Amino acid sequence: MEQPAWSYDPSVPEPSATPAAARTLVIDLEGALLRSELLMEALFSSPGRMLARFGAGGRAGMAALTAILARARIDYAHLPYDPDVLNRALAARARGEKIYLVAGRFAEHAAAIAAHLGFDGVVTPADLATGSLPFDQASIERIGARNGNRASLKTWANALRVYQYAKNTLVFVPVITAHQMNLSTLGYALLAFLAFSACASGAYLMNDLLDLAADRQHPTKRHRALAAGDLKISSALSAIPALWLFAVAASLFISPLFLGVLGAYLATTIAYSLVLKRKMLVDVVTLAGLYSLRIVAGAVGVGVVLSEWLLIFSLFVFTSLALIKRFSELSMREGAGLADPSNRDYRITDLHVIAAMAAASAMNAVTVFSLYVSSSAVMPLYSRPWMLWLMTPLLLYWFGRALMMAHRREMPDDPILYAFRDGPSRTTVAAMICIMLAAI
Repeated sequence: MEQPAWSYDPSVPEPSATPAAARTLVIDLEGALLRSELLMEALFSSPGRMLARFGAGGRAGMAALTAILARARIDYAHLPYDPDVLNRALAARARGEKIYLVAGRFAEHAAAIAAHLGFDGVVTPADLATGSLPFDQASIERIGARNGNRASLKTWANALRVYQYAKNTLVFVPVITAHQMNLSTLGYALLAFLAFSACASGAYLMNDLLDLAADRQHPTKRHRALAAGDLKISSALSAIPALWLFAVAASLFISPLFLGVLGAYLATTIAYSLVLKRKMLVDVVTLAGLYSLRIVAGAVGVGVVLSEWLLIFSLFVFTSLALIKRFSELSMREGAGLADPSNRDYRITDLHVIAAMAAASAMNAVTVFSLYVSSSAVMPLYSRPWMLWLMTPLLLYWFGRALMMAHRREMPDDPILYAFRDGPSRTTVAAMICIMLAAI
């Protein structure tokens, strides 16, 4: 009988089943997965502690600093990972592929990141070059570091907080209230505005560097350029002295006294970023002082006498706005179900007290303005001073609206920036300007 073609023949050996080699995904840690620099992340994980340990160690040189940074406490869960690369890694993991990170320095941190993300381990660039790998080199798929990853102009504008320059228009207030609006004074005021803007941008970058860890756990601040990894930390470190040098150069064109005021502003801003913002109510008084210092600088820059009425009025106004800002931040945390802020000495239970203080300070500002209008100081500046009384109900309306919007959690921004964006606020400010011009 003829044997069928498909029957089993024991004399023919079975072919050996050779499984396909498993793929291995290799990802460069810096420049690919991590949208930041590991060295800088280690340094700014806790800069005060790092510098203190470096100073106490009694050792000099980069080797000592590197050893200290290798033991830094980095929050691996909130580092700015590239979402596209991370998604590719997760897809590879779902396919059963092994995943390794490539890191040439800070092996401890790299291993901790790999463990946190559930990867298989870490290899060095030397391992790849020599082939000393725990997997088959022929099965590698690599995601390498990208070159030319420069921040866009929009990223820089957000990091420098160009939108905050609206606050620096306060340097024009003494020129307007003293009725000294001419090309010379406006030119000096414009130069003062540029100097303050550059100085403030450098301070914002420094503040964001010091607050990296806290910002990354904040629901909105985590989108800031440095916290999100859109701007490299090293780029920010280079920009800070450049901005401050420009501010000094612009100040020297105005006067040495203006440079002194700007220096006081910068010193206070640095103290605020390092210490004062963590002190309950001290931060509010400091913010109010920084706003008022812009008005002082405007008067010094253009050479006009600063009115005591204006200084007292501005101090109450900005104290109220600083309290409203704190109220908005705490109410946002309460609405999101978050805990008390870790980098502020406030509790969510303080909301009612802060709201009461903000309202009281606002009413004091309106009272000071009313006393000014009824005083003899107003007579030399205005031919129709009685018209200024029309500004009192407008001030009451605007402060009341700001408090209500903050209470409704509809004021996510700084109150001054909110005034520039809010339609009724812009109308109110425009009406007050028209009244003041009509009273001249």
